[in-house]
Amino acid sequence: MPEVSGSFVHWRDVHAARKAIHAPETLLGVGETFKVLGDQTRLKICLALARRELCVSDIAALLEVSESAVSHQLRLMKTMRLVTYRKEGKMTYYMLDDQHIEDLIRLAVRHVEEA
Repeated sequence: MPEVSGSFVHWRDVHAARKAIHAPETLLGVGETFKVLGDQTRLKICLALARRELCVSDIAALLEVSESAVSHQLRLMKTMRLVTYRKEGKMTYYMLDDQHIEDLIRLAVRHVEEA
């Protein structure tokens, strides 16, 4: 095994570990997802939507913020495919886009609570 900067490198381990690193586009998407979930308001919205679908007014009342602020957050969350919606007449109801979002949050909560 060759030396790098005076250190012994386990090249077989390096090559095996390199396979675990995803394509740059994937890493960018994962980073952006975590960035969006890193905001407490958006995280609270996700936690609420994990329980049931809610409209903007419901979420605003729950979080005690303006409907405009909630709409702004939901727009960003839709772009990141964290939430989706359905229309019922003039009402729009939001829900998590899929089970993966809830799983991510649940695992993160478990990680923090077990620390």
